[in-house]
Amino acid sequence: MEKVKSLASQHGVVIFSKTTCCLCYAVNILFQELGVKPHVYDIDTDHQDGKEMERALARMGCNSSVPAVFIGGNLVGSTNEVMSLHLSGSLIGMLKPYMSMN
Repeated sequence: MEKVKSLASQHGVVIFSKTTCCLCYAVNILFQELGVKPHVYDIDTDHQDGKEMERALARMGCNSSVPAVFIGGNLVGSTNEVMSLHLSGSLIGMLKPYMSMN
């Protein structure tokens, strides 16, 4: 769990993902379209700690282990939570500090 917390706090927006997860890809693309370049950490490529990280994400309350989205070091949740925030208009406010000015 410490590795998850450490990685989540090192970047403004972090998505714990799997390379074969279409929902992970969709959340990543949503963030990029909103002007945020998230740090994506593919847990299925971490052969040493990936399984433990997946269990840690579940223990932290992420209903499905991936995507697990952290903003400002705080767990937002998975696809359902991100999309609910987006549809309510709250997601943009949470992402504003991390939006690029390009």
